[in-house]
Amino acid sequence: MRRNPEVDKYLEQKAHPMTAEIQRLREIILGVDPGIEEAIKWSSPTFIYKGNMASYFMNAKKHVSLMFHKGALINDKTGLLEGDGKEGRTAKFADMKDIEKRKKDLVAVVKEWVKMMDKG
Repeated sequence: MRRNPEVDKYLEQKAHPMTAEIQRLREIILGVDPGIEEAIKWSSPTFIYKGNMASYFMNAKKHVSLMFHKGALINDKTGLLEGDGKEGRTAKFADMKDIEKRKKDLVAVVKEWVKMMDKG
């Protein structure tokens, strides 16, 4: 798992009320595939794998919200992704318990993204 020091610094300075939950989701996503990277884009930590995969919506304070930029293209059999927009889908996590409960679903969605991007 490759953590980007720029993201570490951003999260430290942001002092978000759900930093522990954000960090846990970060560990899970980065642990899915060694090719997944992270950066700060659009003033938010963003996960990248052969394209922009997902970014945190940092304005949410009572839950952690991850926007999957092209989530409509992901074959989500888990029901984790919400929304009906043309492209984007959101995954929301209420707390640490919710994250652990839905960890397998998140891993499945991220694996689907990797699989889709590897196919080209």
